[in-house]
Amino acid sequence: MPIARPEGDYAITRMYSGPDDAWHLELDVVADQRTLVIAIVPDEDPAREPTVCFNPRGRDGDIPFEVMRWFMNQVEGKVSVCRAWMQLRPDLVKAIHRLRQEYVGAIDDDDFPDELAKLRITVPEDDLPAVLAAAFGRNPDGTTTTDTVQAPRPANNQGHRT
Repeated sequence: MPIARPEGDYAITRMYSGPDDAWHLELDVVADQRTLVIAIVPDEDPAREPTVCFNPRGRDGDIPFEVMRWFMNQVEGKVSVCRAWMQLRPDLVKAIHRLRQEYVGAIDDDDFPDELAKLRITVPEDDLPAVLAAAFGRNPDGTTTTDTVQAPRPANNQGHRT
């Protein structure tokens, strides 16, 4: 469902591209049904940076400053939600990336206790909530987090990069 700008001339369409492991946000001109700008926000690979590209096959056109600001604010919001875990310490990012790749973001209830035991060996206890929330959307007790879009926050700011 596109997000329309209040004036109605522009809209943003958000979609997830599985093959890219990235969110795509497209700024469209509503009247022409034409895409002007595409933002790509990778959410699985910390090595890939978000990018913005203008439609190379599209017609040239001016984009009003306020429209571009609105679009980039939406992109910034998606980046902060999808990539928050990538701002943790490198060792935690590496652990989360491995878990997300291995379990594709979801873990069976039966597998959770064994993986938690393994994590407790390598991840400090204070950092477990952030790692589990980012990797699986779970709490250390195995329950699901109620708001998986919230940025993971290690206890006492101990997990953030220095």
